[in-house]
Amino acid sequence: MRALERGLALLEALAQASHNNLNDLAQRVKLPASTAFRLLDTLQKHGFATQSEQTGQYQLGVRAFEVGSAFLPRLQLNDVALPVMKALMQEVGETVNLAIRDQADAVYIAQVESGQMLRMFTRLGARTPAYCSGVGKVLLAWLPLPNVRGLLGVGPWPAFSATTITAFDALERELVKIRHLGYGMDNEEREAGVRCVAVPITDATGSVVAALSLSAPSVRLSEERLQRTIPVIVAAGQKISEQLCLGAR
Repeated sequence: MRALERGLALLEALAQASHNNLNDLAQRVKLPASTAFRLLDTLQKHGFATQSEQTGQYQLGVRAFEVGSAFLPRLQLNDVALPVMKALMQEVGETVNLAIRDQADAVYIAQVESGQMLRMFTRLGARTPAYCSGVGKVLLAWLPLPNVRGLLGVGPWPAFSATTITAFDALERELVKIRHLGYGMDNEEREAGVRCVAVPITDATGSVVAALSLSAPSVRLSEERLQRTIPVIVAAGQKISEQLCLGAR
């Protein structure tokens, strides 16, 4: 079990950067370099890691992609969501994201990039703390409050900007507001200069299984434009949810 945990920790570390040397990886997972080397050798033999002959740098292998990709069809999210996401991006001209929750994080699983020169980009598989992102707060909003407290603790949590919510009582008020409005906002809470609006995606049982978001530089997503955009993204989220329900029948 200990070796498995260490190997999984190395896989996660490999996913956080495109190139990694042995010493950096060992330090990040708090292992001796000799132990990390043996585990990486095993990962290489099974295709989960590769090492450049020229630089000695490690990165994820194609087997990691194959195994990870097997998760997406379970939710049927990509097949259903991507056409709607592409249409939404064409209509509003901004980057559109799809995320699911993993414990206290939101994980991005699909994206349709804007054609703007200045645009938002998130690596697929990237994580963001749920308390400070539009998608994350939407994914938390329909959970029972004790569950949210169990996932996040009571705070205070790290602040990424001047507007980050760091206290549980403030987050609770925000989640109540999101449930009432049907959408959530990231008002430069994760990254200064970036705004985001997100809506829930529900399955046939009515459970929130994902969040759809639109993100843009704050200078382009003014309050006036935001108010025009919200009904459009709400309608897109409802369309994906309806198609998920139809697909489950």
